[in-house]
This record gives sequence, C-alpha cells and structure tokens, in this order.
Amino acid sequence: MHHKPVQAVPDCDQCFMRQAADAASRCQLSAAQNEKLLKRVKSELEQFARDITPPVKASRIHALIRELSGNADPYLQAKHESTEHALSLYPHLQQMLSEAADPLDMAVRLAIAGNIIDLGVASEYDLEASIERVLKITPAINHMAQLKAAIARAKSILYLADNAGETVMDRLLIETINKPVTYVVKGGPAVNDATHEDAIAAGIDQVAEIIDNGAATLGTLLDQCSDEFIEQFENAELIIAKGMANYEGLTGTDAPIFFLFQVKCGVIGAHIGVPEKSIIVMNESS
Repeated sequence: MHHKPVQAVPDCDQCFMRQAADAASRCQLSAAQNEKLLKRVKSELEQFARDITPPVKASRIHALIRELSGNADPYLQAKHESTEHALSLYPHLQQMLSEAADPLDMAVRLAIAGNIIDLGVASEYDLEASIERVLKITPAINHMAQLKAAIARAKSILYLADNAGETVMDRLLIETINKPVTYVVKGGPAVNDATHEDAIAAGIDQVAEIIDNGAATLGTLLDQCSDEFIEQFENAELIIAKGMANYEGLTGTDAPIFFLFQVKCGVIGAHIGVPEKSIIVMNESS
C-alpha cells in the first residue's frame, strides 16, 4: 500500500481554478468582482510551496473565496438540495437493505455511492446512477472482509464525514452497523462538506453523536483540528474515513482507519495505482 503523501501536481492547479470559478459563481458577484477574485486565487496558487497536499491548497483557496466574496457559505443552498435529494431515496434504500443478503456489504457500498456528491470535483452529479454502478462493481482495493471484522470487534467507531447529502448514506451505514458511532463533521463551511447542521438535516443525530473537528478544511488536516477531536482520533478503536480528501490528508498515519471513497480524479488514481472511477475500501495496514 502507498503511504507516501499525495502531492499536488500541475493538473491540480487547473482543478483549483475550476473550483474557484464554481464557488465564485455561487456567490453572485459582479463580473468585475468575479474577475478580481479569480485573479487573487491565481496569484495565491502561484505562491504555494510545491510540497503541500491538495486538500491544504484547496482549503486555503476556498477560505480566500469566502473571505473575499463576503459569502460565509457559498454552497449552503447546494447542500440543502443534496440532502433533500438523498432523503427522498432514503426509504427505498432502507427497504433494499432490509432485503439484502448481506446488509453490511450493501450499506458500505451505498455509503461509497454517496461519495459522488462532491461539488469540489464536479458541479453536478447523478446519485441514482452512482448507486446503481457502485452496487455492481468490485472495489479496486477491497478490504471489505477486514472492515467487517473490525466493525464486529469494535466497541465504538469514529466516523469522519465528507459531503452533505452523502450524510444520508452514512446514516444508512451507521444504522446497519448498530454500534455507538461518533460522527465527525467540519467545524465550518468548506465547499459542500457536511457541517453540524447538515448532519442534523440528514437525521444523523438520531443514530450517532455528532461532533466537529474544529476546522473548516477539506478532509481532516490534523494540524488544524481541535484538541478535543485529536483526543478522540488518537483514542479511536476504529475510524471510518469518507472521501478522497480524508484519504489525501490521512494516508500514512498509523491510526486504525478504513478509507471509503470513489476515485474522482486521475491524480489520486495514479497515486494509488487504480483507474479513475474505482471504488476503494482500504485499510493501509491490511
């Protein structure tokens, strides 16, 4: 398994500019303000050290956009819509799980299917198509058996959330696991990542204890998280980490983490050695 950190490559900068343009368009600025903002982002990108990871760069870019636009949460509306949409599928997915031969396997896959709701990667997504696809394909890295064994052994689980809306699929997995779960959201808005209120909108408060990590960053950047969260992280018996940015930020830590995500860009695919669009169930010490 790869334990080297994920390096931002020149392709990442194009992606960050695309993300910046998407975020700016959601802030409804004038053309002049928009141009000024994107200029600032571009000059900021040119000043970053070569060796910082993509989530660190992206987090700073999005913080800059929130600051310059005066919009504290450009993705607020999009997050509500994603959650509403996923909730509309929830009864049907619950029914599927109740009839599944292996509910835990299906619930893990549904949680990974929900990882398509990533507005940092693309401004649109098709959740239904993602569910259909992910229920059929074999994970490119498949530590499902180890994950099931770890869940069976664990007294409690620390679950690191990713995007709003995806939260609804996380809820299905938490309900299926049926053990005490602490669900970790972001301490403030970062693209469409789930915050406390996004988790409550998805009904997570009914199935888990919700805490935040104290940081408004993409993924889990431990050097920016609160002491309270770090303590939970260090004492966790089992950690489920959703999404690519959590993989980018936490790969190589020796914590008991299972990474669940869809490979949504070629940079991460190349880093792990799998094709884009792969699904991943990975524990680095497996």
